[in-house]
Amino acid sequence: MMAPQVVSSPFLKPFSLKTPPSVSSSRRQRRHTLPASEFRNLTPQDAISVFEIEREAFVSVSGECPLTLDEVLSFLGQCPELSLGWFEEGQLVAFIIGSGWDKEELGQEAMNTHIPDSTAVHIHVLSVHRHCRQQGKGSILLWRYLQYLHCLPSLRRALLVCEEFLVPFYQKAGFKEKGHSAISVGALTFTEMEYQLGGLAYARRNSGC
Repeated sequence: MMAPQVVSSPFLKPFSLKTPPSVSSSRRQRRHTLPASEFRNLTPQDAISVFEIEREAFVSVSGECPLTLDEVLSFLGQCPELSLGWFEEGQLVAFIIGSGWDKEELGQEAMNTHIPDSTAVHIHVLSVHRHCRQQGKGSILLWRYLQYLHCLPSLRRALLVCEEFLVPFYQKAGFKEKGHSAISVGALTFTEMEYQLGGLAYARRNSGC
């Protein structure tokens, strides 16, 4: 079996975060010695860090993790190119995990299924480390992920389900509300959201992809 391909994209290039103007000159002088922040596809070796962040973020709120550790390992093994992690000084601070989907709407089976060579990506989870929240990292990561997906010419749509209070967050990123989702987890119900991707036409217009 051929190993899944990790995709190269201009949106996965390392970058250096700017130091706020108020920081001391001594801090600015040391800044160049710090490792650059990095966005990259996740691998099965990142699964433990992913699951620890996910568990801390969701269990205290809803009592449920979107993905079990086995499901994290499965998706990162089958479709690492549909994931994105944000690393600072080598440590994972935020991540998104997606998988392929081939139907118009998400069904319950989409929760643990990857459909290869599909035209839609199902975003299972976006999570930020507890020490890095309230800093806009979730919005930044989602924007970079969507720009990255634009560079995968086979994809046409990104789909996700979320609780009602998160609908405005995803609408600000360009998602449209599709209505009540058929997916449920225990007593939790969800709204399905959709984001239109450019596919081949977008890729042709963006030579960096």
